Amino acid sequence: MTNTTDRQYRPLVYICSPYSGDTEANVKKARDFCRFALDHGQIPLAPHLMFPQFMKEADPAERDLAIFMDIVLMGKCSEVWVLSERISEGMEIEITKAKQRRQKVRYFNSRFEEVEQG
Repeated sequence: MTNTTDRQYRPLVYICSPYSGDTEANVKKARDFCRFALDHGQIPLAPHLMFPQFMKEADPAERDLAIFMDIVLMGKCSEVWVLSERISEGMEIEITKAKQRRQKVRYFNSRFEEVEQG
């Protein structure tokens, strides 16, 4: 059995990527982006992969609640990683809040190469 106290520190990073639109393709991209973060020593947090499992995206009240919960969880993260090929409305809300909090926001293209903002 592996002793978890011997493991190297891994920061928690918030994965900010599109969900709405082509949800099947967007979920795959988010999963791949999470894997990229994991492979680079991070603990990825992507609540937009979890909340749609039990919340309704089409219900405006539930969508607002999900975004609120996203932002609460994002506040626990050391950085926000943005898949910047398309910034959705929800992503824009998250990015704005991260900047207001002075959280580090990093942008990545579809090949997961870090790029300048936007």
